[in-house]
Amino acid sequence: MKLTLADAEEIVEAALKSGQRIGRAFSVAVVDSGGFVVLIKRSDGARPLTPSIATAKAYTAAVMQRPGKLLKPWAESNPGFFAQLSTMGTHPIIASDGGVTIKRDGEILGGLGISGGTSEEDQQICDEVLEALGYELQFQAWGGAQQQTAAEEEERRDG
Repeated sequence: MKLTLADAEEIVEAALKSGQRIGRAFSVAVVDSGGFVVLIKRSDGARPLTPSIATAKAYTAAVMQRPGKLLKPWAESNPGFFAQLSTMGTHPIIASDGGVTIKRDGEILGGLGISGGTSEEDQQICDEVLEALGYELQFQAWGGAQQQTAAEEEERRDG
């Protein structure tokens, strides 16, 4: 199964509509499983750096095969290694909200990145859009066998 341009267009349009609904100007990026850009759109009024940030978030989610939010504990526990890792690909690898792996039937298809709102808004729109379009939001946590969503990981940390 591959992520098509039509799939990317559907994801991006849904995300931009969600941004309009909450009154935010976003940039949205979709990459394939190898981290190669399929589509980037910047809504009117989105800040100039948001396309690059959205691309880095999408790239991270695709090549690391986990939402950026699930990478935070690793980045925090080993910042030196994570800083070096960040320079190895064609885009930065960042442990951040707003980047979610696109997965269907257990297969990694790519990544979605959103930038322009708060971290929580970026993440919420990623999750809502992918869930509404039938993509999976369950990912194995780093170093464990438990399946969890990014929200469940945050709840675990915040206790």
